[in-house]
Parts: sequence; structure tokens; C-alpha cells
Amino acid sequence: MRGLRQGGQGLLEPAHLNTSYMGAPHQIYLECGPKWVFACAVDWPGWCRRGRGEDAAIEELLAYAPRYKSVAGRRFAGREIEVIGRVKGNATTDFGAPDVIGPTDFEALAAPEVGRLVSLLESCWTTFDDISGSAPERLRKGPRGGGRDTPKVLEHVMRAEKSYARKLGASVPPHTSWPEQRAATCRALRSYDGTSRWPLRYSVRRVAWHVLDHAWEIEDKSD
Repeated sequence: MRGLRQGGQGLLEPAHLNTSYMGAPHQIYLECGPKWVFACAVDWPGWCRRGRGEDAAIEELLAYAPRYKSVAGRRFAGREIEVIGRVKGNATTDFGAPDVIGPTDFEALAAPEVGRLVSLLESCWTTFDDISGSAPERLRKGPRGGGRDTPKVLEHVMRAEKSYARKLGASVPPHTSWPEQRAATCRALRSYDGTSRWPLRYSVRRVAWHVLDHAWEIEDKSD
């Protein structure tokens, strides 16, 4: 058992969790709400899962490591994680989305790292397009009949990404095509000057989580 390492201003007190997994370490943080906890990788946008409690969130994150590796490629390796701290969740956390901006999100990033993060985001988009493009129109519903079909998921993701792009200061007119709005998002990220509503690292992580979460949703509900 190893304790959490204090990761900077704004993080809550450390707690003891088992983080002794095999492989190269990945830094993660926990966004803790009353109902849900998200385990989020700091340097690997899109690798972020939730659970009912800290241990459950970590186990879910690790369970998705092979699926994330298919997105990130060989540059993503190892299974050991280091939990660097926790941030207090909010209503959006318990609604089902990681939402809190943490101290690591304000770190200055060199151009090569920005390029790496944007490249990973583009890989997440490619994964979503590949999965949704081969998915049936109707998806398997939940036990109570709930859930969206593929066209509705596509519409939801496109609308969300337009909102995200505008939070980054990107110009996205009403009739901008989806590829064009994604390109505008990438330009805004690569030219980030610190004046947008979202920090750069947080922006990439939030967009990547959303698109991958729905890609895997479509994949899991396709018959």
C-alpha cells in the first residue's frame, strides 16, 4: 500500500490506495463526488473512467487500459499508476462527467507536448469515427429501455464539441461542418495563449474523454 502524493495547491488530503501495478507509472488524479469518483490520467487524454468509490474508479481505469492503448498506440505502455491527489467533485461529477479543473491543468506546456496532446485527441476522434461509422443505427438499450441510438449519439457529440471549441475561443459559425470545427479546435489548442475559459491540458482531456466515452458506448451497445 502506498499513499497518495500531494500534487499541488487545491488537492485534498492524501488517502491510502493500492497503486502497485506492474509497468511504467502513469500519474492520475481522482475527482471525488458523493456518488461517483473519476480516475483521470494527467498525461493521457481520454483515459478516464468512473466508479462508485476510489478503488472502483481505479480498477475501471485499469480495465480500460488495453482499449486506450489501441487509441494511443505503442507510446502508451505499462500498467503502474501513481495517484498524485484528489480534487473535490461537483454536481457535474455526480451527473456522470469529469468537470473539475485541477492544479496540474495550469502548468505551462512546451510546444512538443502540446503537439503530442493534440495528436492524441485526433486519435480519439479517429477511433470514434471508425466505431460509429461501422455501428448499427439502432443500439442495444438498457434494462429499462433507455439510451440513444447511433445518430443521436453522433448529434450529441457534434453539438458538445462545438460548445467545447467555443470555450477555447475557436471561431465556429452556425453552419460549420464537423471536420471544420474539429480543425478549429486543433488550431485553438496549438495557438493557446491562456485567455480562453478552459486551460489547455484540461481542454484536451475533457474533449478526449467525451468522444472516447461515447465511442466505447457505441461499441459496447452494438449487436
